[in-house]
Formats: sequence, C-alpha cells, structure tokens
Amino acid sequence: MHSGPSFFKACAFVLAATATLINPVQAADASKLDSVLKRGHLVVGTGSTNAPWHFQGADGKLQGFDIDIARMVAKGLFNDPSKVEFVVQSSDARIPNLLTDKVDMSCQFITVTASRAQQVAFTLPYYREGVGLLLPANSKYKEIDDLKAAGDGVTVAVLQNVYAEELVHQALPKAKVDQYDSVDLMYQAINSGRADTAATDQSSVKYLIVQNPGRYRTPAFAWSPQTYACAVKRGDQDWLNFVNTVLHEAMTGVEFPTYAASFKQWFGVDLPTPAIGFPMEFK
Repeated sequence: MHSGPSFFKACAFVLAATATLINPVQAADASKLDSVLKRGHLVVGTGSTNAPWHFQGADGKLQGFDIDIARMVAKGLFNDPSKVEFVVQSSDARIPNLLTDKVDMSCQFITVTASRAQQVAFTLPYYREGVGLLLPANSKYKEIDDLKAAGDGVTVAVLQNVYAEELVHQALPKAKVDQYDSVDLMYQAINSGRADTAATDQSSVKYLIVQNPGRYRTPAFAWSPQTYACAVKRGDQDWLNFVNTVLHEAMTGVEFPTYAASFKQWFGVDLPTPAIGFPMEFK
C-alpha cells in the first residue's frame, strides 16, 4: 500500500473536490442571485432617450416600461422597488456590459434573436412589439382595408432605413413611402398633411395616443412581430430562474396589478385579469 506524501496530497485533493460538488451552499454562493442580495441593490443597464420604454421625466429621473420592469425585479429581491441602480448605456453596450459584469441584467427593449441568445441568456418575454400605423384622428381612412384600397394614393412616413420601404409594403403594397431621418420629422409629416399615416413601433403609436388624447388613432392592425425580453449573463441558472419567476408572476400572478398598471400607463391598454384555474400560459 502506497502511503507516501504524494498519496496523501492526492487524497486531500479528491476530498476537497468532492466537498465542492456535494456542498449545495458553496455552489449557490457563486450565483448572481446571492451576490445581488448581499450587495443590497440591483444594477440594471438601460437607456434614457426612448419613450415609452426608458426616458428621463421632467424631474430628471428615469421612467418608462423598461424601468418599471426593473423595479419589479428589485421588489422581488428586496421587497422594495427603489433598490435598483440604473446604468445608462447605448444600445450597442447592452450585451458587452453584461459580459463584463458592469450590470446584473439589461432591460432595454432588447429584441430576442437566435444570434444574441448565443451571447446572453434571455428572460421570459415581457412585451411583443410590432409595426403599427399612426393616423390623425380626423383621417378619412379608418382601418387597414381602407388604406390598402387607396393604393398609391396613400403616403406613409417612416424612419429612414435600408429596409423601410420593404417593411411598409408588407402591409400596404402600393403605398408611397417617404423616409425621414428622425421620428420628430416623421410625426411632423402627419401633422402637416404631407403624409397620410406613419409606420412605426406599435408601442410608440400607443404611447402617442395616450399622450395626445383626441389627436391620433390607429387601425386595429399590426405586423412584423418581435419579442422583447431582459437579458442576463449566460451560465447562471439560479439568477435566470429568479428573474423569470418575477416576470412570470408579474404577468400572470401576485404582481399582476403592478404590471397591468404600468401597461395601462404607457400603452393605454387595460389588460384582462389572468383566468383563475388552469394556468393560461399552458393552454
């Protein structure tokens, strides 16, 4: 039997490795969930210039739907929605700031794609975006069929983009397309009558209608769906599970009133109360 120094060193190594594997407390200590709880506040990356998602109010404080989502996670962590530090970041920093641990999560209207999911882990989706049409309240066009029937007699304002014309023609194949290099100019085109309607994010359409009662309306039609979710760093299932639990219960459970109130504030929509009984998300 070998009982030299090297044998005892090997045994000690095996015992230490085994203890790490079977000690659930030690394994859990490595989770972002535990480090955030220990720190005492959540750090969230977001933007500051895109209403109704994340923008500065008159008081200089951040507000918007993304901001409310982040506060729901903070409430889940500390029973206090104010315990969140916001790191204002550009859109191209949403993933890098996660990978370098500058933020615990990013909530910044991130569109879920397969290529991005190779870099970060996405949470449950909290909003489904699409393209909608903004019309003046007194427009002679009521619904999408009226706009289609008008053919090239309709002019659509849209934000300048290499895919802008194709995007508009998915809904209105014969419409004329005027591209603008800012959303302000796009909306001015509607207000001045240079354009009959504007094609933009449906969330922006809803927000503008809420902010300008009686000035605008929108057809009951949208297209080009995309999913918005928060993102976390890959490899920490405990942290992802926790954030998903918060979002799930916000949209379907005990925190639904908070989620619904935010949805109403920013999009002007009254959400139906989740059906009692069999969980609706599994139907």
